[in-house]
Amino acid sequence: MTALEVIRSFTGREFSGSPSPFTRWLKPIVVSADVGRLVFRYQVRKEMTNPVHILHGGVSAAIIDDIIGATLFSYEEPNFYTTLNNVIDYFSTASEGDMITAETLVIKKGGRISNVQCEIWNADHNRMIARGYSNLLLTNKPRI
Repeated sequence: MTALEVIRSFTGREFSGSPSPFTRWLKPIVVSADVGRLVFRYQVRKEMTNPVHILHGGVSAAIIDDIIGATLFSYEEPNFYTTLNNVIDYFSTASEGDMITAETLVIKKGGRISNVQCEIWNADHNRMIARGYSNLLLTNKPRI
C-alpha cells in the first residue's frame, strides 16, 4: 500500500496507523486525502489547551507542522522531508471540546524544497483559527 492509500484507508476515523508517535498523540481524523492536499479533523483535548482552556498556540503550530509533513508523504518519494521554517498567523481561538479542521495545500513542489500552506478552521468552517506556511527540504534520509 502507498502512503496515500494508507492515509485514505483511515477516512472517517482516527489516523492511528501513522508511523509518527506525535501524529498518533494528536489523534487526527482523516476527512480526505489527495496528492498534495490533506484534510484532518481534531478534537481539542484538555492537554492541548493553555491555562485559560483554549487551544495552545504551540499545539496549533504542531498540528500545522505535522499535517504539512504528512501532505508531502502523499507524493510517495522515497526520502523524508524536514521542516526548514514555519510562519504562522493566529486569528481566533478554539476551546476544549471543540472540533477543528486542518486543510493543507501544496503551493510549490520543487525538486528539493517545497512550500505548503495549512489553514485551521472551526467546526462550522466560518472562522479561521490559524494559517501557516512551511518550506520543507527533501533529505537523503529514507522515509519510514
